[in-house]
Amino acid sequence: MRQWAHFSLACGLLWLPAAGFGQAALEREPGGWARVYTATLAAAPKLRVVGHGPVTVDAGASRDVVYTVRVSAAARSEAEARRILDAAPVRVSTQGDWVVLAAPGGPVVAQVKVRSPRLAALDIETTDGAVAVTGVDGAAVVDTRAGAITADRMRGTCKLASGGGEIRVGTVDGPLECTTAEGRIQVKLARQDAVLITYGGDIEVDQVDGTLRADTAGGGIHVRKAGGAVAATSGGGQIVVDQAKGTVTARNLAGPVAVGGAAGVRCESGSGGIHLARIIGPMRVSTSMGSILVDLAGARLVDSFLATASGDITVVIPSNVGVNIRAVNAMADTLRRIVSDYPALPPRRMGNRVVAEGALNGGGPRLEISDTGGTIFIRRQ
Repeated sequence: MRQWAHFSLACGLLWLPAAGFGQAALEREPGGWARVYTATLAAAPKLRVVGHGPVTVDAGASRDVVYTVRVSAAARSEAEARRILDAAPVRVSTQGDWVVLAAPGGPVVAQVKVRSPRLAALDIETTDGAVAVTGVDGAAVVDTRAGAITADRMRGTCKLASGGGEIRVGTVDGPLECTTAEGRIQVKLARQDAVLITYGGDIEVDQVDGTLRADTAGGGIHVRKAGGAVAATSGGGQIVVDQAKGTVTARNLAGPVAVGGAAGVRCESGSGGIHLARIIGPMRVSTSMGSILVDLAGARLVDSFLATASGDITVVIPSNVGVNIRAVNAMADTLRRIVSDYPALPPRRMGNRVVAEGALNGGGPRLEISDTGGTIFIRRQ
């Protein structure tokens, strides 16, 4: 997390003290008292909010910068609350093109809501609380130490970081970066590259038009559509990529992997099955424990390799797909360790292994299959 002390509010400072401009009387609320600050400022292209509670910014919703800050204090009496709130003012300053709104913290909680014109830049930092942002034309940086983040209708670069909360993204036109220490990440549409990292939660992406990196230490990953390469890593949970125009690189410590279409696959799994279909490019697939199913219907095969240390391997080959097969099973207790629907691929013993190799449907790219603890099935479609 970034340091809070680097913000200087000396330039163009407007201090809204107790009983000052735009300030209402104290309001009773459950557990204490609150004071609400409201003001309208001249429009500025850039906005920075330093908060200690929830923050909402709706850009494009107003001709001017209109803000409301609700400052709450836990107190047993109005007099005690007044002393606390008088020592916790809201500060506003201008720094070049920036309007800086600093809400108080410490013994109080400040809820910030801002309506503004479209913004060329937005920077939000808060020590605690959820953040919601919409309608920023330029770069947006959001950093909350604890709370959820939502962002939508963002046109520039978008960097979102939470110390503990889920991140939900609608539409982002620029590059996207999301990081959370704990929580789900959901993205509807990212029109450029995206980097999504969570240390404890699922990652769900409807569409990313560029490349995608998705990492979770403990959760699943589901990518419905990617316009470029996908690199997905999970410490425990399924990885599913429905469609990718680039190569899918998947690493899963303990969970299954499924790819429904990609321009090549590189997959490593410590424990979990692997299911691949409509792969246009090379496949390099291995799992320590789990079965592998590859359907070559609709695929354009390039030299590939499939291996499992414990599990079955099934390859479904249509009659219009030419391929050169070399299948090796380290278990030689029976010839049935390799089962082929193609007479041109009969299994035979070679030392302590069972091997089947040959050209199917006129031959083509080389497909090597290695199994040490299951059965290899070569199926005709």
